[in-house]
Amino acid sequence: MNTWIAIGVTALGCYAVKLAGLLVPAGALEKPLVRRLAALLPVALLAALTAQQTFADGTALVLDARAAGLGAAAVALVLRAPFLLVVAAAVVVTAGVRAMGG
Repeated sequence: MNTWIAIGVTALGCYAVKLAGLLVPAGALEKPLVRRLAALLPVALLAALTAQQTFADGTALVLDARAAGLGAAAVALVLRAPFLLVVAAAVVVTAGVRAMGG
């Protein structure tokens, strides 16, 4: 029963956030600071999520095959590789390091 309460509260919270976003006046959204934050916030959140998923295991900080895969993806991005090649490089390096016992 507690799970359904959590689901209901989460759904209501999502609806409230959506409604709050719709109630913001258009003039407030046109300010340069708000535009800059709206452009940079998704990038910062994605970077934080990537770092958390790569270097954390529960409450411990880890350095394993995922870090090698992220490094390979970063090198591919610096070399301006296409997105699918970046993902493939990360997958291959991560799998290779794990196969070698790393």
